Amino acid sequence: MAIVRIMMLAVGASLASLPGAGSAQELPGQLDGESYLFLSGERARVHFAREDSLVAERVLRLLDGQPALPGLPDSIPAGVDAFLAHTPRAFDELTGGVVPEWRAGVAIPSRNMLVMPTGEGVRVVDGEGLRTLRHEWAHLGLHGYLEDLRAPRWFDEGYAQWASGGFDAMEAWRLRVLIAAGRAPAMDSLELRWPRDRQDAQTAYLLAASAVTYLLEEGGPDGLRLFLDRWKARRSFEAAFRMTFGLSTSQFEEDWKRHVKRRYGWLFVLSHSAVFWLLLALVLLFMVRGRQWRNREKLARLRAGELPDSPAFWNERTEAIETAGPRGHPDGPGGPPPGVGEEP
Repeated sequence: MAIVRIMMLAVGASLASLPGAGSAQELPGQLDGESYLFLSGERARVHFAREDSLVAERVLRLLDGQPALPGLPDSIPAGVDAFLAHTPRAFDELTGGVVPEWRAGVAIPSRNMLVMPTGEGVRVVDGEGLRTLRHEWAHLGLHGYLEDLRAPRWFDEGYAQWASGGFDAMEAWRLRVLIAAGRAPAMDSLELRWPRDRQDAQTAYLLAASAVTYLLEEGGPDGLRLFLDRWKARRSFEAAFRMTFGLSTSQFEEDWKRHVKRRYGWLFVLSHSAVFWLLLALVLLFMVRGRQWRNREKLARLRAGELPDSPAFWNERTEAIETAGPRGHPDGPGGPPPGVGEEP
């Protein structure tokens, strides 16, 4: 479902069922009053309004050139129908109108279809648009490989996030707070049924993405491939999980919570919170002000010990000289004695 970038608010989706989903319903040739064209490639067919023809060509190249998904054969998914919805109404016509307005893409595995909006300022072919496209592609790949098996929602979302670029560790401090406050829901209770509240949805997506990231970091690509093969063969998620990773999903959940507490301690939480940076700014401000005060005090002491430009003793000597007059002046006390140098 969601690309877990909390600050970006770019959310994709995987819809297991929709009105008409899973049936042999023909693909629409018109959406929101506009006729749709399509381009066919090796692995996908892109449907688009005429105004999006250049974007459609780029999307087709991107989908046909997608690298293999983690743990899956490089031929999966295939035969994907990708719709570029040119308006919000066209998007709703494809998805049944059940997707919240803050979404950025939807995968419908039962119809091997993905939907991306192009008329809402979303850039499909770069930045978060590329991540969303890869995310929805991963949903289709996982469900295509497992066929009719139902994946737990937390694993489905976490796998798609891992495949589209990994878990954003900068948001991990939120997990630490949730777990410490006892507000982290159990994994098997995560039912991502399109909560209308953006924050609730993001919390669920974050939990799922971090849990699967931890699992795949521990097991690696080979462990993931073996797990998916066993899951498909035995048709049991729990049995394959225990056989591959050596523990039950409930035990894994406890390990994951301990991992979050160890790796993202309170120092990490504080360093990634607005309160921490506000306190740090105040401390730095007080330090600067304290240094300025000490510098002014030191400067005042230095100035107190300096000689003035015109000391008192210098002024007294100057006044005495001015009163006596120039040395050797006839009228002054330093002149020659009377009678000396006078004509008879």
